[in-house]
Amino acid sequence: MTAHQDAGEADRDNPADEAESTARDAGVPAQRGRDVREQQYYRPLWVEEPARRRRLPDPVRTAAVRSVLLIALTLIQAMVAFLCTMAGSWLAFPMVISSVVSTIVATWGALDVWVTRQVWNQRNGVVSTPSSTARALRRERRRARRQARAHERAQERIRRRGGAGQLSHS
Repeated sequence: MTAHQDAGEADRDNPADEAESTARDAGVPAQRGRDVREQQYYRPLWVEEPARRRRLPDPVRTAAVRSVLLIALTLIQAMVAFLCTMAGSWLAFPMVISSVVSTIVATWGALDVWVTRQVWNQRNGVVSTPSSTARALRRERRRARRQARAHERAQERIRRRGGAGQLSHS
């Protein structure tokens, strides 16, 4: 508070002081006003949000972790091979050879993730949600079938009446 403000006047920029002054004006004891202020500003540390995507199945996740580790190892080997080559070290040639082999293994690891995912989807099925266009098409077909059935019922009614009310013989 500044020297120009009363001790009893609340700071209008601070909502907590505003809640306390509102509680005081309403005749609520100061303890109650403090509870209101605490309730007003209580926020959890984090808010649980639903996952945007489903969790990967265990075999696919295992293959993905293996692939990431293989790719990381390959990149480290390639960097060491490059640095050894630039330094003219005797270790350069073995590191280049191992980097080539490691690249082949990392490619296999990436393909393993893809194949494992395809096999999992084929064996366990995929939970598919129809797109909005598919829903719209189904809705249109349903509407057309309903109209066709209503038209058939109307024609049947006309035939049962013996053609009464029919203007032409079409």
